Amino acid sequence: MPESNMQTITSVGIDIGTTTTQLVISRLTVENTASGTFVPRVEITAKEVVHRSRIYFTPLLDRELINAVAVSRIVEAEYSAAGLTPEQIDTGAVIITGETAKKENAKAIIDALAGFAGDFVVATAGANLESVFAGKGSGAAMYSAQKHQVVVNIDVGGGTSNFATFYEGKAVDTACLNVGGHLIEFEPQGERITYLSPPAKVALLATGQRLSEGERVALPQLRPLVKAMAESVVNLLQTSAPRGLTEKLLMTPPLNLEVPIKKVMISGGVADYVYAPKGPETMVEVTVYGDFGPLLGWELKGSLEAAGFVLEKPRETVRATVIGTGTQSVNLSGSTIHLQETILPLRNVLVVSPFPATIPDTEQGIAEVLRRELRRLELDSSQGTIVAITLQGPRSMSFADIQCLARGLLQGMESYLAENNLLILVLEADCGKVLGQCLKALTSYPLELICIDQLEVEGCDYIDIGKPLMGGRVVPVVLKTLVFNR
Repeated sequence: MPESNMQTITSVGIDIGTTTTQLVISRLTVENTASGTFVPRVEITAKEVVHRSRIYFTPLLDRELINAVAVSRIVEAEYSAAGLTPEQIDTGAVIITGETAKKENAKAIIDALAGFAGDFVVATAGANLESVFAGKGSGAAMYSAQKHQVVVNIDVGGGTSNFATFYEGKAVDTACLNVGGHLIEFEPQGERITYLSPPAKVALLATGQRLSEGERVALPQLRPLVKAMAESVVNLLQTSAPRGLTEKLLMTPPLNLEVPIKKVMISGGVADYVYAPKGPETMVEVTVYGDFGPLLGWELKGSLEAAGFVLEKPRETVRATVIGTGTQSVNLSGSTIHLQETILPLRNVLVVSPFPATIPDTEQGIAEVLRRELRRLELDSSQGTIVAITLQGPRSMSFADIQCLARGLLQGMESYLAENNLLILVLEADCGKVLGQCLKALTSYPLELICIDQLEVEGCDYIDIGKPLMGGRVVPVVLKTLVFNR
């Protein structure tokens, strides 16, 4: 950071989804917002979107693997269109989403795009993590914070519908349903079916309809199937114990519905048809993109309104998942920290926030919430995923509270630590050193441990942790926040 305390950086965000791939380039103003005598706090204070790419169909090698070389050509072409070279890009993120983004393909994406940004954050987003990204990108998270209301964002793409419930800006629940606008493929602007996906066949069987590949379909034949899929999306908002087609298409545990839901936002590929003044009236209008997305959007609108939900239009629809990436909320974690210098620096550590409201007061409660959150985000430490658990709990904790927390953390992280013996904790409270000592005392096996405190980070951020400064008393932490269009 220069002495002027302000810098402009260029950021690229790439969203590689089940059906579409897109790129957005942003110019971000990064500024130290702390007073001169305080610890620096560097934040993004302004953002200008300088280039939005075309929306491409995701290039595939087959129906399960992305063509990484073709993706790199898309990025190269869009850099050229924006008048930029890779050397002019300071940072960026690649978010790999949807059911076609298999984990074994993620490394190929990283390798293919290695030369296009100085410091990419690359995330293979499971269904629940994708839900959170989309809800932040659509504006649902901000809406819930500003209006102090519960709102559910449903990101309806080509293969899945991703649900995220937000309250006071925090994601409090997620789910995923195998409903999307590209589950049946047609000849573009035609009536002939070219592909029926397995979820589409499940829906056909459940609704007693008969359609087959190669068959010509009229709109009255297609509408009942699409309506049934739309009603499954709505059904997931109404019950925590779904049955029938909804249960068959569910890819995650259902929403817990602990808080009544009234307001809904729709983002994703079909969202513009949800908010359109009228629906498609011919098969040519339905299959304009070679699928049934326009019809699904219109049927979803009708089903939501019939069920009494209030539709709010998000700030972003098709581009909700990610429009850019910024680095830089640089902080120093205070002098009461516990860490092992030999394992630093660490880069691109995913932050997990299991306790958005309060930390449970028993070790069993802490462990159960933590296990559930790790399952929900589909994290796989065997694939090299490193996570940091952030605790936004009380600013002051008694020693008994800290001991209870330590035991609960070790129980809840047991499966993760069996694959990866590195435990990273990021605390708001000023108790990193004593928590680290408690954790060490409770473990009889080798455990690499980092406890840093006096930091505020959110789930789904990424952090870099540098080598200690000032004789090990402080450690620099770079917060890499996915930047969404506001």
